[in-house]
Order: sequence, then structure tokens, then C-alpha cells
Amino acid sequence: MKFSHFSNNLLKTILVSILLLSAMASAAPDNTSKDTKEIKISNTKQPNIILLFSDDAGYGDFGFHGSKVMKTPNLDKLASQGVKFSQAYVSDPTCGPSRAGLMTGKYQQRFGFEENNVPSYMSKNSAADGRAMGVPIEEVTMADYLKKQGYATAVYGKWHLGGADKFHPLKRGFDEFYGFRGGARSYFAYSKAPASDLDLMERNFGEMEEPKEYLTDVLADEAIDFIERKTKEGKPFFTFVSFNAVHTPMDATPEDLAQFPELTGKRKTVAAMTLALDRASGRILDKLEELGIADNTIVVFTNDNGGPSDRNASDNYPLSGTKSNHLEGGIRVPFLMKWPAHLAADVTYLNPISLLDLLPTFYAAAGGDVETIKNIDGVDLIPFLTSKLDERPHNILYWKKDVRATIRIGDWKMMRFPDRPAELYFLPDDLKEHNNVAAKHPAKVKEMFKKLFEWESTLERPRWLLQRKFENYDIERMDLYHNKPLEN
Repeated sequence: MKFSHFSNNLLKTILVSILLLSAMASAAPDNTSKDTKEIKISNTKQPNIILLFSDDAGYGDFGFHGSKVMKTPNLDKLASQGVKFSQAYVSDPTCGPSRAGLMTGKYQQRFGFEENNVPSYMSKNSAADGRAMGVPIEEVTMADYLKKQGYATAVYGKWHLGGADKFHPLKRGFDEFYGFRGGARSYFAYSKAPASDLDLMERNFGEMEEPKEYLTDVLADEAIDFIERKTKEGKPFFTFVSFNAVHTPMDATPEDLAQFPELTGKRKTVAAMTLALDRASGRILDKLEELGIADNTIVVFTNDNGGPSDRNASDNYPLSGTKSNHLEGGIRVPFLMKWPAHLAADVTYLNPISLLDLLPTFYAAAGGDVETIKNIDGVDLIPFLTSKLDERPHNILYWKKDVRATIRIGDWKMMRFPDRPAELYFLPDDLKEHNNVAAKHPAKVKEMFKKLFEWESTLERPRWLLQRKFENYDIERMDLYHNKPLEN
């Protein structure tokens, strides 16, 4: 129960009772005084923050979204203990740009991070950038802001925000790192050098150390160790657990595969990988309870973009589309938030939000003044979740890659393409985006087209470009999964 729900008279009565009990316990005055002081601090101190971040997971591949195939009991429990968001959006449907927006709280196109940053995939005109493709060092990250508030910070797992040393997590606000700088790697230790050294596991700065067990479980081990150490020190912490699950390669343990005898092929493997993701998340959540810090810890679980169904057999049901396109299946992601000290349990929040909102939400919860951050696009979500603000956090949201771009205004969504006329959808009546109503609302299309171009005119040009063939592939993937969402 929150103190804001108490009357002033009841608060006075409670305080008087506490004082009387303290005075009566003369046999152990020091211990009583210490306990009372700790209770007061626990109700006012900064919350710990844990961000559980999956990679390429399907929207429909969780029990809390209705899956009858996947086994996600720990994340389902998290959903019942906090807030489930029905319309959470990434700022881009691919790994690198999405993470760039997450870490900065702003549309990544504003600093030129418009396309994915995979050195071997780039156009010859930008291939020279190599591992120097990353979030510009002048940008302030989520970890930078939390360190300013006195937090210990750590990231475990996938980075993908620049491979060069200047982009290293320890130079972007994080105190500790065990992970890999690139975008994908094996879930098991390499027996020989991988294609890129950015795929190697690195402890802090430059100490290469391959995992001794299945990587998803190892990342939980690392996060738990950090949580235990910082709790013992009494310091608030921010832990970014950046799982590479369930991104390719399709690696799973025999024990996890055995849990799905009815499945075959990639679908069986992604189910086993999701089980490991849930197990790792559950171990971290259980540790919070064991340490007695769950009540004042913010836990968020979300995903970097829609599932690439053609690559890892992920399922975005009931949404159309996949990773890399602007259909709902590419940009709408699972999103859970738990903060028992402040948020009600088993609640579904219906309004659209963005992963850009996490930076200001975390910063405000840590005691920072969001009004002093003038250059972000996200908003603090807590006032909207506690009914202090009734309006939508965002009435307009944008997405862009090259010529393709999308705008959502209210519940209207317009998509612009390089190979066909713009399309218009009214999402409350057409979640699967099967009914293009552009021809019925030409004035609405024109209005939204203009608004989209107005936003684009404020952006920087892309700092690097992918080979042109990947844009064609994205269009083909979109068409393949537009009218054919999988059943889960």
C-alpha cells in the first residue's frame, strides 16, 4: 500500500505508535533505533533498476500474450505482479538502431543511427566506418544519467552500439561489463576464433573470457553476482541484462530441447531458447525476493524488435509483419514493468508507449529532474501509470529507414514505401493491418504525409548505409508476413 493512500490523521497515528514502541524497547535501544531508521530509508530511498532485454523474440511467444506452446512461467508471474503494456513500441524494428534509441531516450535518426551497424553488411560507400559505427560519444546514455544519481551500473550480454574502443560500455556510463560488442554470437564457448572478434565475450575492458556454460544462464549468473554485491554495499544499482536470446544462431541445450517433444526444427529450438530466457529471468527475480529488495526495485522486461519469423521461427501473432519492417509485428513488442512500492499489480496499460520512455522514467525514479533534459523524445511513464496524468504519453510516434517511413497519430497509422503508394490503417479496427483505407481518406493521408516529412526535416542524414539488397529483402519479408500472421 502506498503512503499517498493514507489520511493525514492515520499517518500521525502510525508515527506516534512507532515512537512509543521505540521508547518502550529500552532493553535493546540500539537495535530498535537501527531497525526504525532502515524502515524509513526503505520507503524513500532510490529504487534499484533492472532491465531484462530479450533479442528478436516474437510478440506472441510468451504465456502472458496467450502462447500455448512456449513455457514462460517466470515472465508470466512478472506480468501478474506488475503492469503489462499492450502497445509498447521500439523506435526501430532492428537491433542496433532500436538499442541506440533505448540508450539515449531519443529517436536515433537525430544523430544519424538510422540503419543497422554490422560491418560486413554495409554499402561500400560506408564500409570504411567498420567498427566505428556507434552511438556518437557526445550523446548521453541511460547509464550516464543514472551514474549522475549515484547508481552502480552494469551491462551483461549484447552491446551492438559500436565496436570501437571509444564506444565501449565502460566509456558510456557502465561500471561493469561482461558481454560482446557485436550483434550476434554462439551461446556456447568458441573452440576457435569466430568470424569477428566483436563476437568474443569480454569482461570489462579487453579481458577476453568465453562462457563456461550456456550463455543465457551465464548472463543471469553475472547479473545476480552484481546484484548481491551492490545490495551488500547498500548502493542503488542499474543492471541491464541484454540477452542475445532468442537471436540466431539457433543454439539450445539438450535438456531444454527435451522439454518440447511435440515440436520440430527451428520452432523446437526457439521454444527451448525461450525457456532458458525465462529461467534466467526468473533466477534474477527470485534473487530480489531472497535479498528482500524486490519491493523497491523497478523491473522491466521487453524486447528490441519484432521476431524474424523466417530466421528463428518466432511468432508475432496476432500481429502482421516481422523484424525489419514497420508493420505492428516489427515494431510492437512485449513490455512488462513491476515496481511494487509504487505500481499496482496485474494491470494492463492500453495507451501507446515507446522504449524511448525508459531513460526518463528511470532517471525520474532515481531522483533526477527530467525537466532538465531538454533533448530527448521519451517521457516519464510513472505519472501516467499512477493516474496523475490521464492523457496519452505519446499522440505521435515515428519510424524511418531510408525511403520507408511510418507515422502514428492517435490510432491512425500511415506507412510510406519505395515501391507502392502509402497505406493507411485504423489500428483499433484492424490490428493485423489487412484493411488499407488510404483511398477512403485521402485528406488524412496527405495530412500525415506532411507531418511525417516535417519530422524527417529535423533529422540528420544517416552516418552509414547498408547494402541496397537488404532493403529489398526487408520489403520481401514484409510482404511475406503481411497477411499471414502465424498461429500460436
